[in-house]
Amino acid sequence: MKREYTRKYLYAFSIVPMKLMDAAELVKQPPDVTENPYRKSGKEASVGKQIPAPEEESACQYFFDLNEKQGRKRSSIGRDSKSSPHPKQPRKPPQPPGPCWFCLASPEVEKHLVVNIGTHCYLALAKGGLSDDHVLILPIGHYQSVVELSAEVVEEVEKYKATLRRFFKSRGKRCVLFERNFKSHHLQLQVVPVPLSRCTTDDIKDAFITQAQEQQIELLEIPEHSNIKQIAQPGAAYFYVELDTGEKLFHRIKKNFPLQFGREVLASEAILNIPDKSDWRQCQSSKEEEETLARRFRKDFEPFDFTLDD
Repeated sequence: MKREYTRKYLYAFSIVPMKLMDAAELVKQPPDVTENPYRKSGKEASVGKQIPAPEEESACQYFFDLNEKQGRKRSSIGRDSKSSPHPKQPRKPPQPPGPCWFCLASPEVEKHLVVNIGTHCYLALAKGGLSDDHVLILPIGHYQSVVELSAEVVEEVEKYKATLRRFFKSRGKRCVLFERNFKSHHLQLQVVPVPLSRCTTDDIKDAFITQAQEQQIELLEIPEHSNIKQIAQPGAAYFYVELDTGEKLFHRIKKNFPLQFGREVLASEAILNIPDKSDWRQCQSSKEEEETLARRFRKDFEPFDFTLDD
């Protein structure tokens, strides 16, 4: 009697649970990824057609958005929302639970340092700045971090970032941005200009990585098209730095973190070479001096001020 044997093949998989993977790996794109060829801008989609251009899908988002409303649903106020006698009122910015040094409406704010005010954000000179034009981008409402910002606030933050890059470039400088969401209650996006003659962008990047390694801080490079909201959850402690090229380095704070780390790196010999200014408390100026610096910045920034166009 002849026996027949069936060949069997076994495949081995090495699967890492998502909860054990770093968030930066989850949003990392495979090599040779190209843009979606079917996504068109409104202008391209409407050429030769008398129909409204579709709204462009959000780029660089790799996760399903549970908040997105799918399908068509008739509005309870009728088909044309513009005909409503009660137009939607703008949302009031979140308020702090107590005194806050950075909420613009708060009496604690040192308003003489404010140099520009937008719709959702404002610019202020940094207290004890690394330079005379070291500024902060701050939300007018009470938000603790970039991760918690609403869409309209994020849009204006990005507008300020792009405008400040142009402003500093016209003055022979590149700017470095960083945020430390740790032992802070109101978002402070630090914008520090660095003269082009001092160092290159790669020098700045290397300085952050080197000093992070010396202090056993793991700085991860975030994929180019990712943002902080994809990496960190609201309430999570973190530090990130953004270079003038758009490159970002991110550290998830688990226990302790040197509060002056961002300043220490930028003040180091490799970048600005002003190590005595690594602590803002050692860089105090009188109110009169601060008022003079604020007036000068407002005047210099005015040709770039996009709020004047609104």
